Order: sequence, then C-alpha cells, then structure tokens
Amino acid sequence: MMIPRPDTIDVVGTGFTVLDRLYADGDFTAEALGGSCGNVLVSLAMLHRQVAPVLALGLDEIGEQLFTEFEIAGADTRYIHRHPGRRSPVLRQELDTHSGQHSFSFTCRDTFEEFPRYQPIGHEELQSAMAALENCALFYTDRLSPAILDAMAQAYQGGAIIYFEPSDIDHTLFEEALAITSVLKYSSDRLGPELDELVAASAAIAIVTYGADGLELRHGYERIWSAAYPAERVTDTCGSGDMVSVGLIDWLLARTGPRLSGLGIHDLMGGVVAGQRLAAENCAFAGARGVFQQRDAAYVRSILAHARHTFPA
Repeated sequence: MMIPRPDTIDVVGTGFTVLDRLYADGDFTAEALGGSCGNVLVSLAMLHRQVAPVLALGLDEIGEQLFTEFEIAGADTRYIHRHPGRRSPVLRQELDTHSGQHSFSFTCRDTFEEFPRYQPIGHEELQSAMAALENCALFYTDRLSPAILDAMAQAYQGGAIIYFEPSDIDHTLFEEALAITSVLKYSSDRLGPELDELVAASAAIAIVTYGADGLELRHGYERIWSAAYPAERVTDTCGSGDMVSVGLIDWLLARTGPRLSGLGIHDLMGGVVAGQRLAAENCAFAGARGVFQQRDAAYVRSILAHARHTFPA
C-alpha cells in the first residue's frame, strides 16, 4: 500500500475508536471498527481521502483488528500506536431491527465483565504525528484531553479546518478548544442547554442535531434549519450522526480553503444535505457503517455526488 506524504494528508483525527460488537434482535451479528471517530475516519478513507488516525491501542487481537480495518480502508496507519499491556476498547450495541432503536453497553453480554475503555493519545502519539498535524487540511476529534487539545492547536496553527464533535464537556479544556474550532457539531438533547450561548458567542459554525427531526446550522445568532432526509427503510439509526459528518467533511475537503475563510452557514448547506442523505441511506442497514459494508464506497460516492449537483459550488 502506498503511504501518503505528510503534505498530501486530507484528515488527521483522533478520538473515540472502539471495536463494536453488534447484537441484532438478541443474536450476535457482527463486529467491526466503530466509535464516532473510528467511523468517520475509516469512512473517509474508504472514499479515497488521505486519512491519518492518531490513536493509542493495545498490542492485542482487538487492536490488530482495528489496525487492519484502517489499513484495508487505505488509511495511513503510521500514527496508530499499540502498547504492550494495554487492552483495546470494546463497545456492545444491542439493536432492535423492528424499531431501529439501539443501546450501548461497556459490559460483556455473557460474562458481565467490564470491557476495556477508550484511552486518549498521550505525548508519544502527539509527537509522532507532528508533521501530519502541521500539513493536514482538516483535523477531526470527538474527545478532549491535554494531548488532543495540543494536537488540535498544532493543526490549527498549520491552517487546518478544526472539526470538533464533543459528546460531553470538560470545562477545563472546552473553552480553549472552542476558540480554535471551525465546525462544532453537537446534540441538542445532550449538550444544547449547556453550550448554546457559549457557542453563539464564538466564531465557530455550529451544527446542532435534533435526531430524526433534522439539524440546525448556526453562526453567532444566525440560524438555518435543515430537515432530516426521509429514510425509505429504518433498520438501525446508529451511525446517522457520523454519516452526516462524513458527508460534510468530504464536501469541505472538495471546496474550501483553510479555516473556512469567508464561508457562512448558507455555504455549508450542500455538505450538510449530502451528509443527511447518506445518513438516511445508512439507516436501511444494521451497523454504524452498514451502507459501506452492504453496498460499497462507489455507491456512497454516488449519493454524495447527487447532493453536489443539487448544491453546486
């Protein structure tokens, strides 16, 4: 496999990356690379974007499986570090395919033992990826830690778009991260009341999600509503938010310069709609990346291209 040079990297990312174990209607169905960061990065790699994950995994069978999935997808795996004595993270998903509803657990279904949890990168991983961080077009993360904040700052100083998708808030780090964030995507139900005013006062373009209803783009106090694209069939809604990010990031990579200079929320609608259409397609399949696994990357690319014709640059 050809390893891309640092100056050709589209996306450097770090954050929640786990092995998903999927149980559909009570039965074990599959296991695959998952977590929001893992889903977004491996999907973009499958779409032939130059992607470099920066991760800290265990030197174990699960770590090997996650590493191999990134490698097969075409990602640059030089910055995936595997540590002896560390166990790679696992997450269990329980899916009811009749309702499309799902739940998650960090315990084994059979033994009730706790699965190993995600651990963020540290100084070693950060230092190894400096050249990539300085030369990427976009930096993605869904978690914060001191080393991740430093990685974000390094990418920002190099002119990258900073795409931040938090699931919770660490107030000691969040305001520093928000100050250099280009696009902030978060759930209204989970973080809305806590973040809305703080984000409105920032320079970040916000994407606030409302589940099956749709999402809202915000910049300061300017707002645009984008209703969800209707799904023809709903088997599993897991991964819908990740597919929105995949569609938007792919669109951003094709259209923008550093830091979204001069672009407002109206300009991002094409990428948002592309992501929403991909999310709707993904709902027809079990698993967070079901559309990639049951169809293929060329089919996904055709979905994104349709939105490109609807919202030309």
